Amino acid sequence: LGEGCGKMIEYFESNGSKKFPRDCNPAEFMLEVIGAAPGSHTNVDYHEVWRNSKEYQSVQEELRWMETELANKPYDDSGDLHKEFATSLLCQYFIVTSRVLQQYWRTPAYVWSKILTAVFSALFVGFSFFNAKKSMQGLQNQMFSLFVYIMVFNPLVQQMLPQYCDQRSLYEVRERPSKTYSWKAFVLAQVSAELPWCIFIGTLSFLCYYYPVGLYNNAPNDQQLHERGALFWLLCITFFCFISTFGLMCVAAVEQYENAGMISNVCFILSITFCGVLVTKDMMPGFWRFMYRVSPITYLISSMLATAVGNAEVACSPKEYVHFDPPSGMSCGEYMKDYIDLHSGYLLNEAAYSNCSFCSLKYTNAFLSASSVSYDQRWRNWGIFLCYPAVNIIGFVFLYWFFRVPKSKKVGKE
Repeated sequence: LGEGCGKMIEYFESNGSKKFPRDCNPAEFMLEVIGAAPGSHTNVDYHEVWRNSKEYQSVQEELRWMETELANKPYDDSGDLHKEFATSLLCQYFIVTSRVLQQYWRTPAYVWSKILTAVFSALFVGFSFFNAKKSMQGLQNQMFSLFVYIMVFNPLVQQMLPQYCDQRSLYEVRERPSKTYSWKAFVLAQVSAELPWCIFIGTLSFLCYYYPVGLYNNAPNDQQLHERGALFWLLCITFFCFISTFGLMCVAAVEQYENAGMISNVCFILSITFCGVLVTKDMMPGFWRFMYRVSPITYLISSMLATAVGNAEVACSPKEYVHFDPPSGMSCGEYMKDYIDLHSGYLLNEAAYSNCSFCSLKYTNAFLSASSVSYDQRWRNWGIFLCYPAVNIIGFVFLYWFFRVPKSKKVGKE
């Protein structure tokens, strides 16, 4: 056929067809020329044209050469002739991944739905808690905004499940029986095609949430400002990679994507219930603490919350101060010194002898400790959460092999 079917096009043009239109599909051009396309006809007998062409003579000469010469060549009994597939697994992986990426690019409805869902969700949360303050209520708002931010999990999973099931049906009905490529290349290509979009969408979501809420204002200096922004960006893209890989793992063993959606929804509800936001770790009974430790959202929320608000000073709003009078002869600072050293907080007017104004929080780390979150563990928790997408990928590959890949030699031959 030649590059871009150039030889085929040249053949038809040299035998009386019309000029090949620019950007036309060569296959459609061929069908139209020979009169096989709907609404087209031709008066040329292309069978006779072929028999009288120089290309036909060239093919006949090659066939005669193969008939006489190839029989004299030694028989190749190497293992390459008896492989299950024509190319290596690595070659299959790159080709199938490229094809899946092209399918994503040619399915703009799916790609745009992912982008718009993530972006509008982040913008809605970001501007709902726009420029949250560092007061006690502001810290609660920032923690709740993180909790709402990750609720985009379920819509994104529900969007990608039908896309995967369509590709799986195509592979299992047409390409696996014909030994086009291995199931390993198929499952790995599905993961690889999702990850670039997860990084891109996670970046957009980070920009649409992190800056409207004003989390960068909590950094006490420029060094932590850049570090926190970088870590929060990593957390966002890891979260979106977790969403896609978790959805793939849920659908790997089931036939209908609706069932996979219900499985992922139940698992997400369990994970978010025991993550330490709705119920703190210290208030959990024994089994709940086990769920707290295995929940991926625990480490995501802990790292996000520590990165967002940790290691900063609290500035109480006027309504959050507690007002009281100290004992006679004592200043506010003298009266509250022991309590502040033991617990936390600060006085607005330490030297005053009446109408003391006390804020029960001075540093955000005390707020974090109430939820069992440590600022010093922010990178560690991200590293632990990073393991979950890897576990999802391993689970996806194993479950697909266990439930969907024929095991017996008899089934494989059939």
